[in-house]
Amino acid sequence: MAFFLRKLLDKQIDKELSAYQRELIDTHYQEVENMYRQMRGWRHDYRNHIQTMKVLAENGDMEAVIAYLERLDVDLNTVDTVIKTGNPMADAILNSKISLSRSRGIETQVEAHIPVRLKMSELDLCVVLGNLFDNAIEASMELPQEQRLIRVYMDMKGTQLYISFTNFTAAKKKKKVKGRYQTTKGEGHGFGLVRIDNIIARLDGYLSRNSEDGAFTTEILIPQV
Repeated sequence: MAFFLRKLLDKQIDKELSAYQRELIDTHYQEVENMYRQMRGWRHDYRNHIQTMKVLAENGDMEAVIAYLERLDVDLNTVDTVIKTGNPMADAILNSKISLSRSRGIETQVEAHIPVRLKMSELDLCVVLGNLFDNAIEASMELPQEQRLIRVYMDMKGTQLYISFTNFTAAKKKKKVKGRYQTTKGEGHGFGLVRIDNIIARLDGYLSRNSEDGAFTTEILIPQV
């Protein structure tokens, strides 16, 4: 009986994890699609912007031209692709999350380089990066805006992909429960951490989480050979 109940529980957990994963991927792709829809809209209006500035310039109204350019610069900065890692999926996820993070008043510093074709799947990369960023955004929103900061670093270390996420938190030091840092999202929202842990374990990678002095850091190494 105990074995049967355990099998049922495992199946239920797998079902919930699969549903969570589908929801996560759908959310990420919606964010990416929204970003590129904005970019396509701006490009569509590009000719109209040029014509408007030509008319202003022909009328000798250079102050109006400068003011128009400044408005366009602000508008373009909201949709510009700011990160080019060398990996299309990483670019899509990072840029969509950077846009989301900054729209919520969180200073976001990202340095990412992926000069090789990754062995890990795009799905795994999406789940790992998306969850790390979502957790960092969630924790940052508990702080006053002037204290919000997320730092991301990605690069190859030999034959391994290195990923580091650091964000400030309201708590000076997070507590572990049964060896795991707990999410604050509430019941049913701990699957992100579970998914990351399972992926890193399956890929024979290394994962470290550390909470010290009001900052939370996650470091990951994933073999690519």
